Amino acid sequence: MKLTYFQGDPPNFGDELNATMWQHLLPENFFDHDPSVLFIGIGSVIQHIYPKEARKIVVGSGYGGYTRKPDVHDGSWDFHFVRGPQTTEALGLSPDLAIADAAILLRETPLPAPAMGIKTAFMPHFESLERGNWKAACALAGVKFIDPSHHPDKVIAQVRGAELLITEAMHGAIVADALRTPWIGVRAMHHVHRFKWHDWADALNIDYRPQFLFPSNIREGWAMTTGRWGSGPKIMAVAKSPLARPFNGACTHLAARSLQKLAKIEPQLSRDSEIDRATDRAMTAVKKLIDDYGPNPSFA
Repeated sequence: MKLTYFQGDPPNFGDELNATMWQHLLPENFFDHDPSVLFIGIGSVIQHIYPKEARKIVVGSGYGGYTRKPDVHDGSWDFHFVRGPQTTEALGLSPDLAIADAAILLRETPLPAPAMGIKTAFMPHFESLERGNWKAACALAGVKFIDPSHHPDKVIAQVRGAELLITEAMHGAIVADALRTPWIGVRAMHHVHRFKWHDWADALNIDYRPQFLFPSNIREGWAMTTGRWGSGPKIMAVAKSPLARPFNGACTHLAARSLQKLAKIEPQLSRDSEIDRATDRAMTAVKKLIDDYGPNPSFA
């Protein structure tokens, strides 16, 4: 069985959790490089791109709307649980499969010690690392910048240690919620990332309230208002021109003020009963997975 997840450049914290979390939950040598059986875990990775002949084992993934919907009823898919009810509805699956994002299972693994001295932190979406100017905005705001391209252990330690996490990255909120760090979700700069937030939040009965965060430069403002990535030749030429510098600087200062204002509003957190229920259901699904595909599989 081959561990399959999105591997970006730069790496993305949420996706990279696959490389570290599952080793604590599954038997040794559970994974190999056999592409005939694909393990599809954390991420919006229920997609149409996989070979039809491969068996697809889904454990806590979601459909993100980034690609066309796969035919999940062709006999090659084995769903143990998915991220939320919007995934089950979009793909025509049983509502009982909507448990939570698989990253909730960090609660059942050893965790790095909390980083000390973090009052308020901000984690951007990993794509905003290149497009935005969030490190500077955080420095101006007096907010700890959490880089989603860093190793998962470092990010988890910072999230655990923070008194409050403001996050554009969905897995910032997912991990914060799982580890009981209050969080504030900001509306993703690009609309394509917004569907999956509601998918996850609905699974835990969270009344998700996305907040507006001022863009940190011209490129992010372009992405937010047009729905385009802000990387075309015209916007890049404008963004890099000398005339844009004062506008980019003003955006960064306004983004910093926006972070400071957000830090004063009431954060969110799922109810303890909801997170406990979802964790228990997800662990039950993982135990069945091990029964089916582990050292002495019941699946043939």
